[in-house]
Amino acid sequence: MRIEVGEGLDIVGDIHACYDEFLILLEKLGYKQKDKGFFYHPNGRKLVSLGDVMSRGPKSILTMVFFLKHVEAGLAYMIDSNHGWKIARWLDGRNVQLRHGDEKVAEEFGLYEKEYGLQKTQDLKAKLKTLLLEAPSHYIVTENGKEKLVCTHAGIKDEYIGKENNKIKNFCRYGDVAGMDDKGKPIRRDWFEKHEGELKIVWGHDPKPEPFMKNNTINIDQGVVFGGKLTCYRYPEEQFVFVEALKNHSGKNDLDNPLYRCKAD
Repeated sequence: MRIEVGEGLDIVGDIHACYDEFLILLEKLGYKQKDKGFFYHPNGRKLVSLGDVMSRGPKSILTMVFFLKHVEAGLAYMIDSNHGWKIARWLDGRNVQLRHGDEKVAEEFGLYEKEYGLQKTQDLKAKLKTLLLEAPSHYIVTENGKEKLVCTHAGIKDEYIGKENNKIKNFCRYGDVAGMDDKGKPIRRDWFEKHEGELKIVWGHDPKPEPFMKNNTINIDQGVVFGGKLTCYRYPEEQFVFVEALKNHSGKNDLDNPLYRCKAD
């Protein structure tokens, strides 16, 4: 659960299958593609995904396979997330309802099976299932052994940091949810208001038009799949790098678009 900052970390917000924008971001960050499709940074930096690499957008399989390869090779880290957890259970054959863009993953796998056959599809599903199920709820970034930063998907309570159980995993996947409103949208409590201390928390999940910084926490989900942008937070430099969305991949109109609602508020 602890990772050393090493030569530097590039922490990436929710990709949501926007693989083309992700590749543009990698180029902008200085990563180079070398042998067998692996991307390396010349200075030895590594990638950290805050989760939700799949669903909603057009290229879930490519994005998941990227992290499968790079996590296994020790070139990247990936955190558990709400969409990741849903897809992991679906890949495991459990009876889950694929909604809110998760159904696009099933559609992709249907096309994949037609092209590559049943056995190759089953093999890939098994590998991706293991990747997603083994993803931790959060990472603690250390520098010379000292804790500096926490990376999680939707949020974390101070007392949860460094621990792991089902309650903590659910909080980190969904945030502090107080039920649903009359439109079926989650009612989110501002967990970050209670964060104390110098340990910075970087999170995603809840799209904002710009990085949202409050009480030593930073939200870096800028809604690339909704036509916003893909964000990277570089540490220890504490710099932001952005890539504008090539289009609104979600199919949501302005009134349903969370970025539109944020701007309206």
